[in-house]
Amino acid sequence: MKPVVARRHFLAAGSAVAMAGLAGLPRQSPGIAAEQTVDLEKHPYIDAHSHVWSPDTKRWPLAGNLTKADLAPPSFTPEELLKLAHEQKVGRVVLIQHHLYHGWDNTYLIDCAARFPGAFVVTGMIDDQHEKDIPAKMDELLKKRVKAFRITSWIYKDQWLASDGMETMWKHAAKTGQIMSCLIDAKDLVAVDAMCGKHSETKVVIDHFARIGVDGTIRDEDVARLCGLARHKNVYPKLSAYYALGKKQAPYEDLVPMIRRVLDAYGPSRCMWASDAPYQTDKGHRYGDSIALIRDRIDFLSAGDKEQLLRKTAERVYFS
Repeated sequence: MKPVVARRHFLAAGSAVAMAGLAGLPRQSPGIAAEQTVDLEKHPYIDAHSHVWSPDTKRWPLAGNLTKADLAPPSFTPEELLKLAHEQKVGRVVLIQHHLYHGWDNTYLIDCAARFPGAFVVTGMIDDQHEKDIPAKMDELLKKRVKAFRITSWIYKDQWLASDGMETMWKHAAKTGQIMSCLIDAKDLVAVDAMCGKHSETKVVIDHFARIGVDGTIRDEDVARLCGLARHKNVYPKLSAYYALGKKQAPYEDLVPMIRRVLDAYGPSRCMWASDAPYQTDKGHRYGDSIALIRDRIDFLSAGDKEQLLRKTAERVYFS
């Protein structure tokens, strides 16, 4: 039986992305190298979290029994992403491996990074419980601009941080400078806290505020737990996925108190903005509304704070 595709294991983004905002965007041309440099004066900002995928499922097969019909939206290529991003002066993006569509195969994102020099780095995935030589795999992927590895509690459940392979990843990442990027719930912060204590030199990114508020309620104790990780010098939270948190409604100002607490704990130099496109374009949400919250709508942020959140932190963590 073909599995039912649902994003409920990641973020509550719905089953399909509205196509109105994507109509008329250019499609990827498989096989055509796109030599491109990034104009940092024209597009200075960095989106620290987005997904892309191709409708060419013959060239880049989907995981499991999925078919092209399971893609939602049917296409979200680098060209489509960059069109949205450039409109908001975003020129560089951290591409995140989408396990739902491509499993442990990082090929598509690696190909995207190669086709658009300077525009992308990759957060890939390694199967820590089955990969035979994890350090060699991490080294190989680093040469292909895989700067981080997504880890999540939903694939191996209670064993997600318990394998020897996971321990090896954290140890080796401290040597390579690669990042452990955590897609987790607030309840998982305790386990991540313990790993950060054991591997203090390993860079760790927390995606989407650890999904605090995904059920509509932003709990003080959850925010406090996230802020508690700030005592580890190499932890960096992403201020992202506004469409899925709290009231889930633009302009997302209900999230500002949580953002302020996180900034007070970590400082702007350790926080970074991200969109989580294409899900940030679903059901009336818009890419521009996401960046606008940081760029335009929070009055306590200085120009220097905004530079850290929209460029400098991600530049230092991912693009240096």
